[in-house]
Amino acid sequence: MKKFFIIVMLCCLSLAAAAQSRFGEKPRLVVGIVVDQMRWDYLSRYYDKFTNDGFKRLIDKGFSCNNCLINYVPTITAIGHASVYTGTTPAFHGICGNNFYIDGKNTYCCADNSVETVGSDSDKGKRSPRNMLATTIGDQLRLHTDFQSKVIGVSYKDRAAIFPAGHSANAAYWLDLKNRCFVTSTYYMDKLPKWASDNNKNLVKDKEFKKLGEDIGLSPHCGTIITDMAIHALHGEGLGKRDQTDMLCVSYSQTDVIGHKYGTRGRNTDDAYLQLDRDLARLFKAIDDQVGKDNYLVFLTADHGAAHNWQYMQDHKIAAGPWNSGEMKERVYKAIADDIGEDGGYIGDIMDYRIFLNWEKIREKGLITSNMEQHILWELEKEPDIVFAAVYKDLATSSLPPVLRDRAMMGYYPGRSGDIIFFPKPGYYEYGSWSSPTGTTHGEWNPYDAHIPCLFYGWKVPQGATSRQVSITDIAPTVCQLLHIQQPDACTGEAITEITK
Repeated sequence: MKKFFIIVMLCCLSLAAAAQSRFGEKPRLVVGIVVDQMRWDYLSRYYDKFTNDGFKRLIDKGFSCNNCLINYVPTITAIGHASVYTGTTPAFHGICGNNFYIDGKNTYCCADNSVETVGSDSDKGKRSPRNMLATTIGDQLRLHTDFQSKVIGVSYKDRAAIFPAGHSANAAYWLDLKNRCFVTSTYYMDKLPKWASDNNKNLVKDKEFKKLGEDIGLSPHCGTIITDMAIHALHGEGLGKRDQTDMLCVSYSQTDVIGHKYGTRGRNTDDAYLQLDRDLARLFKAIDDQVGKDNYLVFLTADHGAAHNWQYMQDHKIAAGPWNSGEMKERVYKAIADDIGEDGGYIGDIMDYRIFLNWEKIREKGLITSNMEQHILWELEKEPDIVFAAVYKDLATSSLPPVLRDRAMMGYYPGRSGDIIFFPKPGYYEYGSWSSPTGTTHGEWNPYDAHIPCLFYGWKVPQGATSRQVSITDIAPTVCQLLHIQQPDACTGEAITEITK
């Protein structure tokens, strides 16, 4: 009996020591990668053409969540980047689109007139994360280490660099296309570090950038420029070479620009992803050399997917079509004018499948808002390409199918998201503002927009895959669990236990 108790005690001590060891262990670097407009099925579509050291390295040697869905609408770039890193949705982080309304004014998601551009004489740096209402992985990492960890964001787009890096980031850098350089804002610093200035000097000499100018986003070379900047940040800031875990957030946006212009099929999109694969391999090689292969954690995902071009679908006898918000707005305007006797401008905006009422005008005329909302719903019901519509404040009691109701509720922030949401038929999307005749767009609940890649690789990540449904908001708590730090302060996602066990 005594021998039995000794064995049990030794086992307990061993388990305690192992647990203590796990809590004390940490990667030297976390690398978060978002590929703008990347559908999940691109992983299989291009698999045989990928090199062994880019996407394949993550797929074959890491862990793939093959059924990762976006759990809110609309599925828009700024929302996706904020949701990945905060672990929550617009209902809590408040980023409701690339543009949304604050105090009745149409506001760009990361606009901030209280700061100035650093790196050029343009206004492209008047940006900050102040409109985001929740913390990110990087914020929690900085808090956990008493702000000793470094967190850097890099992207073509300002919003794709700023929101991932978070509120307390050391820096976020994005492209000023007119001046062909990376900029930041006085929110972060008053002067670019030498390594960033040196990189900008090299960009001025970049022949491809010079040739394409402000159209560089339509070239796969844009991803190469972003990779170069990320590697310069890696070296210039000494990321992963210190006692504390650092974080590098990289977002590739050329895939989105190319997709809007050329769609999900064809040479342009193919070239973009195959070049991105080579750029990822180069990024991973640089991190291997600086940090060591087993000393860093990578996750890769997307902010949203994309629909196939509607004409391409129709050509293959699949139901799809264009939908024009401007034309619908005019029809609704006319119906209201016919009934009320005047137009009055009661609809302020139609954006991302949402209607924003002009509350000031409605109150000025002494109209009852609920009557106006109901009137608009009646008109939406007449639209041949719209299936469902609901007033945001009535979502809980609406007749929407639960999957649409729940995603609409998670995407709604009062005062920012508008008043009415509607859902087109599958395959139908807004045509004109964000898509060319050969291109595509995104923003809806359907799998083509909401099913995204979710790959983990590196430090303590098992090799494997799961088809269990997970959400975009599960990425942040998974990373935080692996780092043994607190989740972001509005996190609603759940750690993916197949990875964290």
